[in-house]
Amino acid sequence: CGITATRRYDHRKASMPRPKYIPRLEPKPTEAIDRSRAVTFEFDGTTVQSYEGDTIASALYAAGIRTFSRSFKYHRPRGLLCVAGRCPNCLVKVDGTPNVRACVEPAREGMQVRHQNAWPSLSRDFLSILDRLHWLMPVGFYYKALHRPSLLWRFAQRVIRRVAGLGEVDIHSVPDARYHHRYQHADVAVIGGGPAGLSAALAAAEQGAQVVLIDDQPSLGGHLRFDQRDYPDNIRGIDDIGGTDNIRGIPGFEGATDFEVAKQLAERVLASANIQVLSSATAFGLYQDNLLGVLQADRLIKLRSKQAIVATGSYEVPLVFEKNDRPGVMLTTGAQRLMLLYGVQPGQLAVVATSNDQGYYAARDLLQAGVQVAAVVDLRPESSPSLEVAGVLKSRGVEVLTSHAVIRAEGKHRVKAAIVAALNNGAPVGPERRLDCDLICMSGGFQPADSLLQQAGCGLGYDESLGESVPRELPPKIQAVGEVTGIHDLAVSIRQGELAGKRATLGLGTPAGDHSSDLAPLRQELTSAEEDYRKRVDSLPPLTAMGQEREQFVCFCEDVTAKDIGDAIGEGFDDIQTLKRYSTVTMGPCQGKMCLKALVSISSQHTGKNIEETGVTTSRPPNQPVPLAALAGPSHMPIKRTPMDRKHRELGAPMVELGPWQRAHNYGDPQEECRAVRQRVGIIDVSTLGKLEVKGRDAGTLLDKVYTHRFSDLRVGRIRYGLLCSDNGAILDDGTVTRLAEHHYFVTTTSGNVDLMEDWFKWWMAGTGMCAHVANVTAAYGAVNLAGPRARQTLSKLTGVDLAETSFRYMRSARAEVAGVPCILLRIGFVGETGWELHFPAEYGEYFWDALMDAGEEFGIAPFGLEAQRILRLEKKHIIVGQDSDAVSNPLESDMAWVVRFDKEDFIGRAGLMQIRERGLRNRLVGFVMRDGKVPADGVPVVRGKTPIGRVTSARFSPTLGKGLGVAWVPVELAEEGSGIHIIVDGKPLPAEVTLEPFYDPEGERLRQ
Repeated sequence: CGITATRRYDHRKASMPRPKYIPRLEPKPTEAIDRSRAVTFEFDGTTVQSYEGDTIASALYAAGIRTFSRSFKYHRPRGLLCVAGRCPNCLVKVDGTPNVRACVEPAREGMQVRHQNAWPSLSRDFLSILDRLHWLMPVGFYYKALHRPSLLWRFAQRVIRRVAGLGEVDIHSVPDARYHHRYQHADVAVIGGGPAGLSAALAAAEQGAQVVLIDDQPSLGGHLRFDQRDYPDNIRGIDDIGGTDNIRGIPGFEGATDFEVAKQLAERVLASANIQVLSSATAFGLYQDNLLGVLQADRLIKLRSKQAIVATGSYEVPLVFEKNDRPGVMLTTGAQRLMLLYGVQPGQLAVVATSNDQGYYAARDLLQAGVQVAAVVDLRPESSPSLEVAGVLKSRGVEVLTSHAVIRAEGKHRVKAAIVAALNNGAPVGPERRLDCDLICMSGGFQPADSLLQQAGCGLGYDESLGESVPRELPPKIQAVGEVTGIHDLAVSIRQGELAGKRATLGLGTPAGDHSSDLAPLRQELTSAEEDYRKRVDSLPPLTAMGQEREQFVCFCEDVTAKDIGDAIGEGFDDIQTLKRYSTVTMGPCQGKMCLKALVSISSQHTGKNIEETGVTTSRPPNQPVPLAALAGPSHMPIKRTPMDRKHRELGAPMVELGPWQRAHNYGDPQEECRAVRQRVGIIDVSTLGKLEVKGRDAGTLLDKVYTHRFSDLRVGRIRYGLLCSDNGAILDDGTVTRLAEHHYFVTTTSGNVDLMEDWFKWWMAGTGMCAHVANVTAAYGAVNLAGPRARQTLSKLTGVDLAETSFRYMRSARAEVAGVPCILLRIGFVGETGWELHFPAEYGEYFWDALMDAGEEFGIAPFGLEAQRILRLEKKHIIVGQDSDAVSNPLESDMAWVVRFDKEDFIGRAGLMQIRERGLRNRLVGFVMRDGKVPADGVPVVRGKTPIGRVTSARFSPTLGKGLGVAWVPVELAEEGSGIHIIVDGKPLPAEVTLEPFYDPEGERLRQ
């Protein structure tokens, strides 16, 4: 059965025409569709039925749709051109994603496809009026006009931005795609799944190399996937022309058709244990040291290989004639793909315009598909070597016109006829002739797909005998094989691949050992085959424009015509690089795949330089568009969990992200957790603290350099609070520094800053000759804080250390066993109670937690989470760096001047802090108590009248004091004990009172008990 299209009823679209029913062709062995499985999707409100294996474009074409998009500049109707994802003609929006190539995007059940760059519809686009106003937009008009007076450009800029571009990004949508990055290595990477690439992969794998084969098609075979040789008897005689002869000399493939050759090679590749195949994968960049960027579905693969073999094939390029962009004008390979891969007849009556043998084979395939061929119009002269296929075509009633060219396509919205004329020295002469048709298949020859080679630093040179720019001076560890070398011969491609695959394994130490002696006969055979091909091949005529008419398009992406190129060169832009930028040719979505060859040829004609002197434009990655989301990779941060993470989850604690860490927010009631710490004993997991060990003779000197405090005179077993500043005096981080031994310090940092602090230490140590060594031991240690009036009694049950107030005083440290586990015991009090911070080997985490919980059970021990910790520290007015400070906060204004030692000769930030001190303070971080018990949100403004004059950084309700309190930045004149301020709460300014002392235990007596 064929494809039908049905329309969902909508009174607003009642006049929408039902797509024409076009049956599929008889099944062929080459086709990619599964006719037993139907797929339904929607295009512009119309339901389209297709088969699995169809692309959006093949399904729409089968449903009778011929206009797929509107062009970038003039909004001209555009239809299918390459059917290979290499041109801009079929860009659509799919499920909200713009600029999707319909000809390579698989049809999926329920997908929503919409046209773009046209309003109100594809058939009636309001902006198509720009095509009639082309005289207002000559080449380079954006450099010449609209900038005087300056007000004109401001207006024009808005208009241009509204109408420019192709697709439209919906900034409010959240895409479903989630991209992942993967790193991979291989002995040999082969880019391209055609006959040369398959042969290369097999040869390398047979030598024992690990091979990764990258192919952008859903199945292997390259162009041979749509090369059909099995014809019925009524046109038998075409079978042995242009393909079968090429492979008779290759052992193992005698008598096989091209399609069968591809099938056999693919089966051998898929069966090889040494070859990994990445199908439907685009190699978009080849970087230094053979690093390949590969996009496959939702994965971006960074593949590093020891050797790379580029077998990317070639592109068929269009001819240049008037209205060569009309729907119904397509490349011959595009028509072949429709017929042989998707079973879709591209038209009813065709004219084939060609400059090479490909046009004749396409005409043969059109006849086989039931398409009438009015004529083959060949640019080449009568004296060109004749083809047997030409005689067969003539016997089928096809007129062959040599030394002729299509000079114009006729038809307003789609092709209705081709106008042809004879040629004399490449120019049309004599009377024009009209050939009615609804399809013009054109072939301007082929251009090697050499983008990856250029990116790797390969030089290109024009080969007169081949008529193509081919790779020269290949970089080390990179080889080129197949049609990318400019040779379009199956036998040569297979031999090139075999030689390259074996050569790539030399020196890799593969199990096959040294096989360099085997290469000489193969290299000699290949050289002979290449020379034979050069003798047979024609020198193709240049791709010049047919006359001087405006509508001869060279660049389909940017609507650049042959006339535009001539005008730009006439204005002085005769270098290919400046011509590209001035005219924008090759700068669109196809990146020159469709237009580069014609551009170089036309430029050569205008400048008088030969093709070699004209050169080519530079290829840069990505050579195919890549979503920014794929390059960025996953949006989430890596998750870190503490050694006691499972215990918190078993206790029902909700986990929150704090930088890369997951921490327990609470265990049910943060207010009750605060009371447990103040009245009994509490335990909190603080393993997330950054931990650095600094050792060496100059360890104290290094710490004196980076901290505002002094540590070289710190006695062993003592602890000091430390603060780090940037060069300008801004707070970077804080923590404690403990001297464990003469040349050994244990440093803690904030949870999210340890990597930065490690780099900071090493940066300021570099080049100084200091004997100091910094090690990040965060992951090696778990840590808990045990705090409260009963903390000493709890801990005493587990250790032999004398914890008495007079023996183990505040800001002291010891190393001892706790519950049989070696620990560093730090007596500090971030939450304002008697307590110890215990650091121990991380592998004891769960055991250590359970041991402390068991020891404290009789004293009413309770775990407390992040929220309770923040309330407790706020009652003591202890700041959290990053919460109460920002990128410009300094310790003098943050009420931390006591930790800055200006009597030190130098430290990082000293000069900046000296300037701040001399300038005078402008703001202060102060405490405040709400007068009515309300609690403001973090970040709300402090106001004077209606004017913001400061901000709240932290605020909570204190269960200990029964008040709403917090800290805030205020102007320095308000930083006085008892000053009144107003803070926005629920949209209203409410009164608060400034306090400079800690809210709870201002003398710190409980810390020292």
